[in-house]
Amino acid sequence: MPRHPIEVAGSTKQPLGMPAAAFLRDYWQKRPLLVRQAFPDFQSPISPEDLAGLACEEAALSRIVMHDRARDRWELRTGPFDEAMFPDLPRQDWTLLVQDVDKWDMDIRALLDAFHFLPAWRLDDIMVSFAAPGGSVGAHVDQYDVFLLQAQGHRRWQIDSRTGAPLDFRDDVELKLLSYFDPDHDWVLAPGDMLYLPPGVPHHGVAEDACLTFSVGMRAPSRAELMVDLAEELAAALPEESRYADPDLAPARDAWEIDDAAFGRLRAALADLQSPDEDRLRAWFGRFITQYRAGGEIEAPARAPDANAVAKGLDQGGILLRHPHSRVAWARQGRGARLFANGLVLSLGVADARRLAAAERLDAAGLAALGARGREALHTLVAAGHYQLVKPRRRR
Repeated sequence: MPRHPIEVAGSTKQPLGMPAAAFLRDYWQKRPLLVRQAFPDFQSPISPEDLAGLACEEAALSRIVMHDRARDRWELRTGPFDEAMFPDLPRQDWTLLVQDVDKWDMDIRALLDAFHFLPAWRLDDIMVSFAAPGGSVGAHVDQYDVFLLQAQGHRRWQIDSRTGAPLDFRDDVELKLLSYFDPDHDWVLAPGDMLYLPPGVPHHGVAEDACLTFSVGMRAPSRAELMVDLAEELAAALPEESRYADPDLAPARDAWEIDDAAFGRLRAALADLQSPDEDRLRAWFGRFITQYRAGGEIEAPARAPDANAVAKGLDQGGILLRHPHSRVAWARQGRGARLFANGLVLSLGVADARRLAAAERLDAAGLAALGARGREALHTLVAAGHYQLVKPRRRR
């Protein structure tokens, strides 16, 4: 057996077919891995009809990719879609894709628990695709890690795992499809099988029959995104009067030359960008990485419950449920911690930060476990719309 087999068998206890530490050491961002029965006897929590209904919602991010095989032409349609359109679609060669289904369906959201060996702030979303027989989005490459879980039906996946594969794109379609694709692996995935692909691996999936595929994607901002956002953050904090200056100016030898002294002053003016203060860098990154990349602003409720109302509601059996669009992370700050939630920053103790970051739901016992600063942070989150107080149902 090769040292790093590309195909392994999974189990209920080991969805990766190996301990998480071994997967991260040997496969994560290094090589692809196919896990047969990563989720044994898997049953999709969503039906194709449910997915089509979601694609009709105004707030859902949905697309349909059509392929004319005879002429090798591709068409991209963007939602929301009219429900009456679906019966008129052809019987083959099209795919419906809906992003962020984990924000809409709690059963699909629960699948993320299996991926908590990764930092939660790195997980982006679960995209669900339905493909009619022959449906595909073409041979392409992603710049982020992705786990492709077969949920229903069968899909054939081909990949090129070799380094140095050409990544030129076709210029005759609006999708970023590879102009050349030469696979070296070919598999058909059944429900429960999962394919992991690190960034940059060319791949092509085609539905063998009507099928559902769940794509668990990672958040991987480009260096350009990071630089631009950090620069904007630093620039916003600078006073208007802070400008390029040259009080040490000497008579110009050539009035049109940008001399070495000018470049030295420029470096000094940009010193904050070149090596920002560590505390400012940590605060910025926490805000940046917890921003929901697809919009989805969380609106503060018109009348949020105050601290007493929250405590009373929880004592009576209610629970606080986190908003599905809430992205939360925490980081140490000296002896304490910062809690980040969609760009919001709250200072509190480490134990409270850990509890709140992990709290998808909070009951009376969870509230009692928080310290004073943790409770204060929780009430700030409630007021901002990150939690909703759900009262228990009354028995008839």
